[in-house]
Amino acid sequence: MRATGLEVADIFRQVGPAYRQDHADALSGGQRRVMRDIERCRTAALGGHVEQCDACGHQRISFNSCRSRHCPKCQSLVRAQWLEDRQAELLPVEYFHVVFTVPQEIAAIAYQNKAVVYDILFHATAETLRTIAADPRHLGAEIGFISILHTWGQNLLHHPHLHCVVPGGGLAPDGQRWIACRPGFFLPVRVLSRLFRRVFLTQLRQAFDEGELRFFNNLAALQDPDAFARYLAPIAHAEWIVYAKAPFGGPQQVLDYLGRYTPVNFDRRLTTPQNLLSIASAVPYTTRNWAYH
Repeated sequence: MRATGLEVADIFRQVGPAYRQDHADALSGGQRRVMRDIERCRTAALGGHVEQCDACGHQRISFNSCRSRHCPKCQSLVRAQWLEDRQAELLPVEYFHVVFTVPQEIAAIAYQNKAVVYDILFHATAETLRTIAADPRHLGAEIGFISILHTWGQNLLHHPHLHCVVPGGGLAPDGQRWIACRPGFFLPVRVLSRLFRRVFLTQLRQAFDEGELRFFNNLAALQDPDAFARYLAPIAHAEWIVYAKAPFGGPQQVLDYLGRYTPVNFDRRLTTPQNLLSIASAVPYTTRNWAYH
């Protein structure tokens, strides 16, 4: 049975065609395909099938799903299964929520080079956490963690950052014992920040040297090596934000938060009052400073 209330599909069906026409130059083929998939999901456009009760024989016609990884309806079970699997992996130790954020100058490059820069973000984060944790001056252990990429802030602007759920400890170098961090303290954020900045920029410069980055519009000048170097110079000395704190509700709270965005959740980004005024009555919507989230 169809859920009550406004859905993303309702918005797409009503304003999607006009939106695609007005933004024809900005939308990629993949984005258009996702919109059309969501519009057609569980409608006659995708056909249907007959469901029958094993007990009473009652039958009903159900329309087929689009199965897009971006569809909120199709991915609800996937998200629930992901959350259940991750919760089953939790250890009986203290956990920390660590967030790595790139400066807006890097976010601008990422917007035009998503695959390359997001890959660097994952690798730089992993190398930073594992390197500092393995240092005997800090923890001296091999750690594991879960990382989830968020590309938008709570104010719906492009804001790439990586959420990590990290146990407060790890295996000793000999693999025979557990080394726990100090209660309430994981690793020094300033040390994490400095290494993260260095590793990330090193990998970004390497990607540039290997011709993996493309620049357009207001960043077109960065195709020149000297211009690219000048662009990165102040960033190399700026403070990069790393947040690390034990969540009040434990790791389950963080996983539940991240699970809402796994693999993708359109609802939070699309159901703003501005988008709904011509479709339904506006809903309350607030944002907060997302610099550390």
